[in-house]
Amino acid sequence: MTVSDLKTDQGVKEFDSYIADRSYVEGYVPSQADLAVLEGFAKPPSDQTPHAKRWYNHISSFSDAERKKLPGVKKAPAGFSVKGGSDACPLPAKSAPSKPADDDDDVDLFGSDDEEDAEAAKIREERLKAYSEKKSKKPALIAKSSVLFDVKPWDDETDMAEMEKNVRTIEMDGLVWGASKLVPLAYGIKKLQIMSVVEDEKVSIDELVEKIQEFEDFVQSVDIAAFNKI
Repeated sequence: MTVSDLKTDQGVKEFDSYIADRSYVEGYVPSQADLAVLEGFAKPPSDQTPHAKRWYNHISSFSDAERKKLPGVKKAPAGFSVKGGSDACPLPAKSAPSKPADDDDDVDLFGSDDEEDAEAAKIREERLKAYSEKKSKKPALIAKSSVLFDVKPWDDETDMAEMEKNVRTIEMDGLVWGASKLVPLAYGIKKLQIMSVVEDEKVSIDELVEKIQEFEDFVQSVDIAAFNKI
């Protein structure tokens, strides 16, 4: 792509199209070629050429020391018609901070650094306090377990439906009964397999087993077939 004289509106428009999908005129890092092209402008690009303006402001922001360290040769790429001279736009120079005219300027009449540090520390403490309070209000994770019981009857004449009905009458804070089924054992005898979910801190498994075994007219024994943390 050819870019004509950058001191003309047409040249700036051509450069705007050229730099639209680029960060720098050559490669992926700023170089002396960018400075060479910058010197070709008679004035900064306007809002009508946003890509050229973006590139121009970026390259112009480099300090003299940074410009000297840029790699490459100070020469515009092929296809650029860059003309320097007295009417070229000079590279904007980074001005050094001005020295205070009077030592009295160092006096802060409205507050000291110590006061600013104290205020910052106060704000930080308030934020930490708010975070701690928010965290403390977060509900704690409740530890639960899934327990599968094998409830065995005395014989094949035991009313298994009545057995299950009795087992489900057991109510404890933190206990929820789940699905159940009858599983064959031997000689026509079936056992009741029943699932439960318990909150570990509220329900003692040993106590729950004892409560099931209290239905001694139906229950011969109780085993834990499976125990899993949730």
